[in-house]
Amino acid sequence: MSDASIRHEPAASRFVADVAGGEATLEYMRDGKRIIFTHTGVPPESEGKGIGASLAKAGLDWARAQKLEIVPACPFVSTYVKRHHEYDDLLGKR
Repeated sequence: MSDASIRHEPAASRFVADVAGGEATLEYMRDGKRIIFTHTGVPPESEGKGIGASLAKAGLDWARAQKLEIVPACPFVSTYVKRHHEYDDLLGKR
């Protein structure tokens, strides 16, 4: 996994890591007690280094701390959750 430093920017509804090529981001929208993860973006220069996974983990851990239900609308976050069953309890009833 990446050792990138991740910061939460709640005013911009995103988690950010400064990486080679610019910023890597995990964007989200809040809807009451739900958080909808909408997009994960990593500059090409930093792809394949675990940055996206680090962002997903940071966002999911924050959602858990806030007692939010998650909606992984972003394909990257959806795949991450499917591979990391420790986050299954955050998924809403489907």
